[in-house]
Amino acid sequence: MNKIVILGAGYAGLTAAVSLAGRTRRREDVQITIVNAEERFTERLRLHQTASGQRLADLRIPELLAGTRVEFVRGWVTGIDVAGRRVRIDDEREFEYDRLVYALGTAADTVAVPGVDEHAHTLDSAHNAEMLARRLASLGSGTVAVCGSGLTGAEAAAEIAEQHPGLDVVLLGKREPGSTMGPKARGYLHIALARLGVRVVSGVEIVKVRPGSVDVADGASIAADIVLWTSGVRVPPLAAAAGLRVDDTGRAVTDPALRSVSHPQVYVIGDAAAIQQGYGVMHGTCQSGMPTGVHAATSIVRELDGKQPRPFRFGYLHTPVSLGRRDAVVQFTRPDDSPKRLFLSGRTAVWYKETVSSAPWPSFQRLKAFPAMGSFAWRRGGRFTR
Repeated sequence: MNKIVILGAGYAGLTAAVSLAGRTRRREDVQITIVNAEERFTERLRLHQTASGQRLADLRIPELLAGTRVEFVRGWVTGIDVAGRRVRIDDEREFEYDRLVYALGTAADTVAVPGVDEHAHTLDSAHNAEMLARRLASLGSGTVAVCGSGLTGAEAAAEIAEQHPGLDVVLLGKREPGSTMGPKARGYLHIALARLGVRVVSGVEIVKVRPGSVDVADGASIAADIVLWTSGVRVPPLAAAAGLRVDDTGRAVTDPALRSVSHPQVYVIGDAAAIQQGYGVMHGTCQSGMPTGVHAATSIVRELDGKQPRPFRFGYLHTPVSLGRRDAVVQFTRPDDSPKRLFLSGRTAVWYKETVSSAPWPSFQRLKAFPAMGSFAWRRGGRFTR
């Protein structure tokens, strides 16, 4: 029996699970287990909607996996013994594996800046987003400081401003929102934020979060009744503690096939992996995470058949950004994620963004029945990844 254990049921981990299930359904020598802290699937692409008070679909992982022979285990991963090939769950149970798929992702970095862990909300989970939604609903009036001017911060600021027009929303960060976009798409983003009443303060470094305020490096203090932290992510220390080789951010370093360079029986996918491509190390997104899950599943099946896995290649396609429920902007990109001239805005962009956000769950369903479709579902990057 080939025991395959998958840690994490986010976009990457769940893609690996259903792809493996589909590709091995006629085999009797494969046992697949997936471990996740919650039964409910977290739509991270929509957590800013949850935070603003909107209700999302209740998507249950065990229901998705019904009939696949994949065992779902609910629990927290508390240790990995790569020498003994075992994982520990909730400090109570242990599971042996022949191959491990590590897909535990990242979380908001709440330790780099003093006060964040104690006084700021995050969008790390549906539970955290729901806590923020309840706090916003109880506020009535006041200021919400969204710290971090990346795309997550911009989406959250726009959503909160639209759903809570009585609140003053300020978006703080070192860079201007949309800095990775082309000038026209970036300009549209700024106009949309201004229309929603979002006050943008860029070029500032946040040095401390206090109860009721945010301090920046020039000595100024910005009053805030609620603080949402979207600036930076950190990787759980499990990979490093287990002895996997990691980079300076804590992400596990992989070979071209997505196996750990120090422990080739461990595949590392999604945000937790430092995956080198021709243009550099990939950054974590759903757009890239799901293809890594497909590739890990395909590679494991090739190994079971006595073949060598092929190198992973991926090129970015787009950067879709929602700006509330009635507006959006989509920047199309080259495979190295640099912006093209082409972008969408307005209603067309809203439709495009909603299509992207709603695609993963039905894609999981299709991969169960037609696993081969996953091999053609992403951009390979051409000359950018050779």
